[in-house]
Amino acid sequence: MDTLTEQSLRLENQLCFPLYTAARLVTGSYTPFLKPLGLTYTQYVAMMTLWAEDGLTVGEIGALLHLDSGTLTPLLKRLEQHGYVRRSRSEEDERVVRIFLTDDGRALQEKCAAVPLKAGECLRLTPQEAMQLYSLLYKLIDGYKA
Repeated sequence: MDTLTEQSLRLENQLCFPLYTAARLVTGSYTPFLKPLGLTYTQYVAMMTLWAEDGLTVGEIGALLHLDSGTLTPLLKRLEQHGYVRRSRSEEDERVVRIFLTDDGRALQEKCAAVPLKAGECLRLTPQEAMQLYSLLYKLIDGYKA
């Protein structure tokens, strides 16, 4: 194996590894704040999409969260079992399922109000560093082509 190949395969030369590790650490920092509320991180971000705009379709939620229906459908079913959302088939097209907040789902928003600040304190970044990272990550996401 030549030196260039050896260098390209070194873990410390990979962008993917610190991104993967950082993602796990950051999402994991939410667990102590979400667990008492009975939410996983993915359920939490799904609820945030509905708090911003109630009545989204499953497809719209999936597009916003970059999740496929195989991941999203069971997650939404669990939120429905918890009483936070209800699913409703569109009258115009029965293949389309809209997700609506219940009263308990709306009330959960207030219980989650402090979660972003508490989890953010785990980052140990200045506000400027956090905004720079945020901007770079969205630049990466928006420009990504699989």
